[in-house]
Amino acid sequence: MANRSPTPSQEAMDLAPGIPEAEIDSQLAPRVFCKLCLSVHSSAFTKELQRCRCNFCTACLQQYVQLAIREGGGAPITCPDMACQESGELLDSEIASLATADQVKLYQRLKFEREVKLDPSKAWCPVLECQAVCTVQPGPEGQPTAVPCLTCHTVFCSNCRGPWQDDHTCPQRQTLIWPSASHKSRARSNSSLDLSIKQCPMCDVYIERNQGCAQMLCKSCKHTFCWYCLQNLDGDIFLRHYDKGPCRNKLGHSRASVMWNRTQVVGILAGVSIIVLVASPILLLASPCILCCICKMCTGKMKKKKKDLGQPDSSTL
Repeated sequence: MANRSPTPSQEAMDLAPGIPEAEIDSQLAPRVFCKLCLSVHSSAFTKELQRCRCNFCTACLQQYVQLAIREGGGAPITCPDMACQESGELLDSEIASLATADQVKLYQRLKFEREVKLDPSKAWCPVLECQAVCTVQPGPEGQPTAVPCLTCHTVFCSNCRGPWQDDHTCPQRQTLIWPSASHKSRARSNSSLDLSIKQCPMCDVYIERNQGCAQMLCKSCKHTFCWYCLQNLDGDIFLRHYDKGPCRNKLGHSRASVMWNRTQVVGILAGVSIIVLVASPILLLASPCILCCICKMCTGKMKKKKKDLGQPDSSTL
């Protein structure tokens, strides 16, 4: 009877008897390059995404998924490779294997809330103490319709979420519907709530401000705006909006902190400009040397290739 040939791991164990078999197998396993940490890992410590077949190390994928759950607002978690042609979404089983049980529950809840918000046939009940999911019936020619909540029996407008009345017209922006008289003991006064809860002017998501400055960042759409007048602040890096007008000196910080913020921004811009100005002439002066080095490297590779092919070098003829 013919003897079986030893496997590579058995040969390695014979050559290095003191090394554990698991370590030898990990060393002999194929190596995979991770585009997130820019390192090469054994295939035993990497994970392949099922929909796009991209490979990453397990540690990087765990950090990426956990960050996407915290900051993504329930959006689909896609392949972290920006150059991925498929941009495949991670399956629920993959997310469950890369995150903790509490994080998976949080992601499922955020995902459901996002689906309700994007589904035109569903709407959240605007009563704070209810927040049930209601079914929206389409109106004639896109007109708003009355939406009854089966949980708290509130009837609200499908468009502005305001209380539905006869001859109802939708205002430009509607505040929340506060609980009825039976729940007043559990709610604060309307005047204080009007100052603490508003809607994002970009995506209409409700935002509560309990402390901090008046420059708000919506986690849902990443839009920056003023809390008091809802004006766009995406391009106002110096916060000049709070220097004049009705929001003057309402940022929530002292003038010294605002000036320090502006000084930091100016310092960063000035530093980048100085580095560019200093590096430009150096790069221009060094460009001939860099080109010569590149040419020498290319010439050396060509000579080596010709030598390997057995062709005579023209410089020696």
